[in-house]
Amino acid sequence: MTEAVAFTIPLWADLLAVGVGSLQGAMFASGFRDRRLDLLGIAIIGVATGLGGGLLRDIFLVVPLIALHTNWYLSVAVLSALFGMLLVRLFERLDIVITFLDALTIGLFGAIGTTKALSLGLPVIPSIFVGMVSAVGGSVVRDVLLAMPIALMHVGSLYAVAAGLGTVVLVVASALGVPITIAAIAGVAVTTVVRLLAVRYGWSLPEQRAIR
Repeated sequence: MTEAVAFTIPLWADLLAVGVGSLQGAMFASGFRDRRLDLLGIAIIGVATGLGGGLLRDIFLVVPLIALHTNWYLSVAVLSALFGMLLVRLFERLDIVITFLDALTIGLFGAIGTTKALSLGLPVIPSIFVGMVSAVGGSVVRDVLLAMPIALMHVGSLYAVAAGLGTVVLVVASALGVPITIAAIAGVAVTTVVRLLAVRYGWSLPEQRAIR
């Protein structure tokens, strides 16, 4: 076991991740006109996207599900999802915004998940794993609810790769003595930039092909 990081994740940081995730999830779901989703359906998808990563993080860490132990998380998730629906109705094309929020959500949850794991005394590798699960959890839940192929598992997403790079940067920076807050910000930035560049330039891992 590594030494526990003497750091408590601020409530505002966790709520920011939930809010951005819920906003992105609702905006993403609102773009599927052919699914004929009603407002409640879109709100549920938005809330699930915002809370999914944090819930999975706490399950893996075997700690109380913090989102269900205070009024703040569900309130922020619902309000953010409603705001996401409003934004989609105000603007016709928000692909760039949705992509950015998606990348930012991955970065935020990755950093928070890794930091929380380290603060509980988990070794470095498991902490990185928890951060990656936290980062991609919301998008997986979103895709399942929309009955879509899970983006994480398909060529061109680089969700896990971006989250992994960001969490590694956080861990390495922290090990080098960088304050955990600065290390977390650096991790979020790396994840966000890598994900955006992957979308912009079509970066992807090699596709699995059958051996002939």
